Amino acid sequence: MKQFLVEVFTPRVAADELASAERRAAVAAAQLSGADVGVRYVRATYIPEDEICFFVFDAPTGRDAALAAQRAGLEPIRVVQALSPEKEEQ
Repeated sequence: MKQFLVEVFTPRVAADELASAERRAAVAAAQLSGADVGVRYVRATYIPEDEICFFVFDAPTGRDAALAAQRAGLEPIRVVQALSPEKEEQ
C-alpha cells in the first residue's frame, strides 16, 4: 500500500483541536475501508511556524487519501505520495 501526505492549512491550534482532527481522520479512513478500498490513517505532523499540518494516510491512491481527509472535515491543499525506506522493506 502506498503512503500519502495530505497537506492542510492549519492556523495556530490547541492540542485538543489537533487531536480532534486526528480522530476524525481515523474515523473517515475506517469508513472508507471496504472490500475494494483500504484506507488507514497513520499520523499527523503539525508545523506551527508554517501553519501547516501533514496528515499521513496509507491508501491505494492519492484521491482516496484526499477523500478521507475531506470526509474528516479537512481541506487539503495538496496530496503527495511519500516514500519511506522502512515501509518499502515491509
